[in-house]
Amino acid sequence: MKLFSKLLISAALGLSIAHTASAQEVIKLGISAPMSGSAAVWGLGMDWAAKQAADQVNKSGGVTVGGKKYKFEIVTYDNKYNAAEGTKVAQNLVNRDKIKYIVGGIGTAPIQALQSLSEKNNVIIFISAWGKSLKGKEFPLTFTQSNTPFEILGPLYKYVLAKHANVKTVALINANDASGKEVELVSQQVWADLGVKVISSSFYERGTTQFQPIAAKLTEQKPDAIDMGVAPPADAGMILKELGVLGWNGVKVLPVGTSATQLVQIGGDAANGTYMGYAGDYASSLATPMQQDLNKGMLANFKEPLNPLQVSSYDSVMALKAAMETSNSLDPKVIAQTLPKIIFETSYGKTVFGSEAIYGVPQQMQVPIMITQVQDGKMVELARVIPEELKTRLAAGK
Repeated sequence: MKLFSKLLISAALGLSIAHTASAQEVIKLGISAPMSGSAAVWGLGMDWAAKQAADQVNKSGGVTVGGKKYKFEIVTYDNKYNAAEGTKVAQNLVNRDKIKYIVGGIGTAPIQALQSLSEKNNVIIFISAWGKSLKGKEFPLTFTQSNTPFEILGPLYKYVLAKHANVKTVALINANDASGKEVELVSQQVWADLGVKVISSSFYERGTTQFQPIAAKLTEQKPDAIDMGVAPPADAGMILKELGVLGWNGVKVLPVGTSATQLVQIGGDAANGTYMGYAGDYASSLATPMQQDLNKGMLANFKEPLNPLQVSSYDSVMALKAAMETSNSLDPKVIAQTLPKIIFETSYGKTVFGSEAIYGVPQQMQVPIMITQVQDGKMVELARVIPEELKTRLAAGK
């Protein structure tokens, strides 16, 4: 009986050790993004793209650090694009789940909540939030995974003005949150630098469903162009629909426009002509084979084409893998010090982190700025601008 008991204890202990070893082979990667509401398609797509990257890494043998192989697992929470839910998500990811690597974050307010915990708890985060206040020397563990206003607005507005030299005035509309307020300031400055007068700037609450009063206010002073700032596709579609009802027929700009699908579904013909700075045609010959495959997957699963916001989580997973293996470390601080020094593979091909001249530190992933337009109900890519810093680094090979 004593021998049997000892055997049971030994077996149980062995199972426990085996379970622990197995658990240590899995590295959890977190995401804080809207998975419900008008911006849900962004979060759902980001979660899906990250899982495709993790699956690809795992099938190719995982991540090798210190002679040991690890697999990636994605854990995603719905931040509902607001600070309150973002705080709950941050606590879940950092305090409860003890996740040390966040490969996707959407929304300035939710990410501010996450960052308040991540930096002091040695957690590295990759974010798409547009606020410049989230980057800098005081945030050494924060990296931006996709283009922001400081990369997009200049090339986008210049392109629009080259096509519409008659644009002399513009009205701005943004969501009334941290993202909207920060982008509004940048937009004001860029339009002014290009000689265009901002004749009005207003904000709306996320969750708004009645946009007729907002559209009426936008058209009061008869602007040559209307800039819809950080409005997600569903909100922008409703704004465009109401502008069409009012008969306004000026130049429409949606810097954060990620696809034509919802714009056209909701805005109808009024969506035609809208210029976007945060979308790309990943089915075209300009896209890489990997992006073409991801685009097919997005269409099959969500009936939405792939956009830069969604694919950024895929690229972050790949950047994280490269930095872990190059540094031979799982320490977020060591990984953060390694990222700016390496060239790594993404869905776009080889790229780097840079933009130290803008942010004081090289925390910005260098990816193309893609300018698109809605034409006959479909998105057409008009231009693709490769960052000069990326060209220089790739040419130098370091």
